[in-house]
Amino acid sequence: MNGFDRKKHWEHIYQTKSSNEVSWFESVPQTSLNFFSQFQVPLTAKIIDIGGGDSLLVDHLLDRGYQNLTVLDISEAAINRAKERLQERASLVKWIVADAATFQPTERYDFWHDRAAFHFLTQEDEIANYLQTAQQSINPSGVLVIGTFSEQGPDKCSGIPIKRYSEKAMTERLETFFEKIKCITVDHQTPFSSVQNFVFCSFRKV
Repeated sequence: MNGFDRKKHWEHIYQTKSSNEVSWFESVPQTSLNFFSQFQVPLTAKIIDIGGGDSLLVDHLLDRGYQNLTVLDISEAAINRAKERLQERASLVKWIVADAATFQPTERYDFWHDRAAFHFLTQEDEIANYLQTAQQSINPSGVLVIGTFSEQGPDKCSGIPIKRYSEKAMTERLETFFEKIKCITVDHQTPFSSVQNFVFCSFRKV
């Protein structure tokens, strides 16, 4: 996709579509929330949501009492929309406008969450850089959770190609830095009543 401007694409999406007009919308991101419960993530844990956009995950985490939340997205429009929705609670969250492929954290995290950002990285250098960054930026006892379209899921999202993963492919791609804890597959029903199959995997650092 030479010449493709990823940031421009996502700014346009978030400037022209409302939350329930995008396929990834979830009023309750239950699969993601279940991982927080499964790992009994402390309320003081440093958490980052990669590609969080204007996802409602941050709302639910604030509702649960989490105190150290960071949301990263390539789209400033998406983050501004989330801030407007949260109103005064937005000040309780750290917001970062950056591309997940080139993000350079200044902090280390206990829980790294990524639902459907990683699968937009289709070039080997972007994937390698992302994983290197995650490895360097997650604390030794931290957890990484990545959700992508499975091999039964779509091969595009928002009109652009993605990279699909099976449990085996995901595990093998990350095994240099991370050890798999568990993978699950989930059917996500979009606001348009279509179904997208995801694979979610959790990992610890090797």
